Amino acid sequence: MWKRILFISEHGDPLETLGGKQAGGQNNYVKELALALGRRGIAVDVITHWSNPSAPQVEKLGNMSRVIRFAAGHKGYIAKDKIYDLLPQFYDEIKNNLSIPKYDVVHSHYWMSGLLGLSLKEEFGIPLVHTSHSLGIAKKQATGTADPIRLAAEKKILTSANKVIATTEVEQQIIQDFAGPLTNIEVISIGVAKEFQSQVKKKSVTKPLLVYAGRLEKTKGIGTLLDAFKKLKKENPELDAKLVLAGGDKEEIDINSGLPINPHLREQVKGIEEYIEFIGPQSQQGLSNLFSKATSVIVPSYYESFGMVAAEAQACGTPVIASGVGGLKDVVSHGKTGLQVKPKDSSQLASAMKTILKDNLLAKRLGREAGERAKRIFNWSSIAKEIDHTYEELLYANDYANASNRS
Repeated sequence: MWKRILFISEHGDPLETLGGKQAGGQNNYVKELALALGRRGIAVDVITHWSNPSAPQVEKLGNMSRVIRFAAGHKGYIAKDKIYDLLPQFYDEIKNNLSIPKYDVVHSHYWMSGLLGLSLKEEFGIPLVHTSHSLGIAKKQATGTADPIRLAAEKKILTSANKVIATTEVEQQIIQDFAGPLTNIEVISIGVAKEFQSQVKKKSVTKPLLVYAGRLEKTKGIGTLLDAFKKLKKENPELDAKLVLAGGDKEEIDINSGLPINPHLREQVKGIEEYIEFIGPQSQQGLSNLFSKATSVIVPSYYESFGMVAAEAQACGTPVIASGVGGLKDVVSHGKTGLQVKPKDSSQLASAMKTILKDNLLAKRLGREAGERAKRIFNWSSIAKEIDHTYEELLYANDYANASNRS
């Protein structure tokens, strides 16, 4: 059955360069899922905020899909926590510029997109699929910071969507503990892009290399990582290891020195500058090459619904050291594809880094199993097939309900 799907990803433009303030795992998920669905002959239109004024309003994504950008009253970058105030204008622009009834399913990504999706479901009767990407309740548990508006909205979305997709069993449990014993939820993993899948052949490394990739934010554990690396160097001066950090906005990095501009981060790297390099945002291929060279990739987040970087690194045949939180508990198999540590614990993280750097046989075994497991699980082709099956079930149920109403 030929289908047309409407994705809503209000702050996650799938064609934005990864690693910036609002360009991470969600952007990548939306892009790769749309491309994988396109290879199955399914057309996807992706709605997002027009955050880059120089980008066209409509841009092709693969052979079957498009990215459609709406200003919603503010053309240009706006922090995602400010987009909530633009949602009424966002919704009006969607209705005024798109023929909503031509879409078979709406698939929303993140809670603000979920609110837009719910409105479309209620007004036009189109089935709604929702993927959270991150959860307010998980953030509250990890940081102690609660957003009452977000929590109320997420509960409404999770209980009202026709189908909720959790990306790990841990996320599924968090959702059900928060929103109740839902019957409309299923677990479908996240895949990795072909650039990472092609790197399963492992490299020969001449110098120990630790890699971080992500935004330069507190909740990503950047401070914990820098503290841990400083401990590692101080207690093990014989380890000639280097730490490379990819991500952050270009404006956050002094490219000439390879150091952050942020004064707090500058202070944290004081004394170990020669062993650290900040390289800014990277392309998919750039990250793949970097992960493939790494002895280990570090994911020290305070919370993650999934942890895309951890999956991508494993696909490159590289072991991951990750915080044992959220979806990372499922994505990284402790002792098999990497090591899990307590979040915010720089001493334990330093110890794990030392273990992998000093035990070459362990690092090779973990990396080999990581590559094999990633090939089996993080496969966009099989994931797109599962999600397509979900769409089919909803369309069948929707057609049956409409026929019953007519009779």
